[in-house]
Order: sequence, then C-alpha cells, then structure tokens
Amino acid sequence: MELTTGAILRRITETPLSTAAHKLATIILDGIAWKDGYNGLERGTAAFTLAHLAEKMGVSRQHLTALLVELAASGLALARWKPNGKFAPWLFRFGGHIATGTAPDVVSSAGDTSLSRDSKNKTIFAGKIEIGAVASVYHTPWGELIKSAKALLACWNVDTQIIWERFLTFNRSRGNAHVPAGYLLGFMRRWRTSSSSRAPAFSSKPEPLAKEDPKTLELHQQIRAAPSANRQFHASDLCSLIGQAAYDARILDVVRQFGCPTFTAILAVHGRAVLAGEISR
Repeated sequence: MELTTGAILRRITETPLSTAAHKLATIILDGIAWKDGYNGLERGTAAFTLAHLAEKMGVSRQHLTALLVELAASGLALARWKPNGKFAPWLFRFGGHIATGTAPDVVSSAGDTSLSRDSKNKTIFAGKIEIGAVASVYHTPWGELIKSAKALLACWNVDTQIIWERFLTFNRSRGNAHVPAGYLLGFMRRWRTSSSSRAPAFSSKPEPLAKEDPKTLELHQQIRAAPSANRQFHASDLCSLIGQAAYDARILDVVRQFGCPTFTAILAVHGRAVLAGEISR
C-alpha cells in the first residue's frame, strides 16, 4: 500500500467495514508518522496503547479487540506488534508489512548533533537513547534539544537536568535499557503540574479500564468460542446447515440484542453455533 495519507484514506473508505472499524482506522491513520524518526517511529507506523484507543473510541477493550481483528482481516491488512516490552505502546501499520527487526539507524553518542529535526510545526526526535549511560544531560546531545522543545510545553519552567533524571528513572523502573528518542519528547508532552506546587510531576499510573457489563462479557465469550481466522469456513458450514436466510436472521438478532456492529455479530453467531455443536471450531 502506498504510504500517503490520501492513499490510505481512500483505501479505508473503499473497504467494506463496520462504522466503528472505519472510525478506528481513521484514528490510527491520524497517528501515523510520515517521516522516519518522528516520535521515534518508522515512516508509516503509528503507536498507541490499547487503553488509549479504547478511550478515543469510547468502547470496551474486548470490543476494541474485535474491531482490530476486523481491520486485520480486511483489505487494509492492519498489522500490530509490540517490540519494546510489556509497558510500551503497540505499533500499527496498514498493509501488513512489519519490520520489527529493524533497528533505528541513528544511535546517540557524545558527538551526534543531528538528533532533532524541525518539519514545519513538528519537532522530531530521531535516534535511540541509552538509559543510564550518562547521568548528566549536559554530557549528551539531548540537553539543548530538551531546552528547545520544552519552551512550548507544560514543563517550560523545569530544569533540563530534572527532566532528564525523571525520564531516566521512569524508564529504569520499567526495565528499559534503551528507548526510541521520540519517547523523550512524548514524556515531556505528558508532563503534569501539581496543583499544590509549581514543580511538575509525570503521571505514570496506568489508565483505569472501564468495568465490563455482563452483556458485553456474554457477547465476547461467544466470539471467543469460534476463532475469527476460520470465520469463512464457519459461515460456509453454518449456511449449508441452516440456509442463508436463517443465517442472516441470526446475525440480525445478535445486532438487535447487543447493539454491536455486523462483523462482531457474525463472529458471535459462529461462536454460538460452535457452543451448540452445530459446527466445528
């Protein structure tokens, strides 16, 4: 797939998807890096936590998972992977091309001064930061970059060394030996200022997840009963058994019962059939 916003957007609008899946694809498209090194990402790649995506979509994590399955199985061939550890965001790319083994082509060193680039209104941190390698930010290439970037952020009045030390502490606590340089800019953007003091503090608590209601849990238990990768075989077997009209009626019943997208209802119908012994898993 050609890596331009217009090309991917056209592909999204032309692909038959549920309304919610179209919305999710657009959100991911909006987060794609179009230049290597923007926020530490490769060109054509977006980074999100599942909690953040669920919040932006206004859906549960289980529903989000079903939508991601729908996008992966569609002509968009959305791929996702997590190369940077348990606490790192998921990486997303349309078209199914994954380059998880590719390391950034720039590694920070004392003499490297080309690690930040300006592209109109975007500040780009490129390269990789070794956590714990140097205690003083002024002995690294990052001191001037932090000073320049923080001018328009909430941490504008925080000492550059303090920002650096908290960034190192934050990553050490998560067991990160090195991280993409874009993580530093993201850390600064998420800086929080305490209401009782002028000293800002970065909030590292995980985002709370919405409690699942029994109806949603029931729906996703049905979906899990039939692997989505086999959905075409399930549809063929079930239609042969009960007929196309009855198959469509079951899908409509699930949509009415749970208020879910058609694709999710199809997976649930297959799961019900597996649980009832009508078709094999």
